[in-house]
Amino acid sequence: MTRSDLTLGELSARDHAFYGLVWAGATLTAHVDRALTRAHALPLSWFEVMLWLNGSDEPVAASELGERTLLSRSQVSRVADSLQERGLLERVPSPTDARSIRITLTDAGRRAFAEADATRRAALAEVFDDRLDDHDIEALETVWAKLKQKPLP
Repeated sequence: MTRSDLTLGELSARDHAFYGLVWAGATLTAHVDRALTRAHALPLSWFEVMLWLNGSDEPVAASELGERTLLSRSQVSRVADSLQERGLLERVPSPTDARSIRITLTDAGRRAFAEADATRRAALAEVFDDRLDDHDIEALETVWAKLKQKPLP
C-alpha cells in the first residue's frame, strides 16, 4: 500500500475518517518538514516554536510554549537551545519573577521566521491550498472546532 492509498479494507466510515486525518496530518507534516529543512536547515519543530514566539508581543515562558505547541517541555528546551545557538532566539529575565526566564525571537529570528513561513506556505500551496476550496476549508474548521470543544481525558 502506498502512503497515498487510503483504501484500508473494510473500515467503518468513522474509522476511515480517523485514519484519513492521521494520514493527512502525517503526510502534510512530513512534506512541510522536508521543505523547511531543505531550504532553511530549520526542522518543523523549530518552526513551530518560532511560530508561537513570532505571534507574541512579549517574551514567553518555555512552559507556556510547551502547552501551546505539540512539543514536550524538554523538546521545547532543546529547540530553544538550538535556536539560541543560531542567534534566532534569546532568553531574557522575567519582569515579574526574578527566578524565571522567558524566550523571544531576535530580529534575525523574526527575519528567518518570515522566510521560513513563505517556504511553508509555498510547500502547502501545492498539496493543500490548490486542492481544497473555501467550502472544504470551512468544513475542516468546523471539524477542528468540534474536536477541540472538550479537552481529551
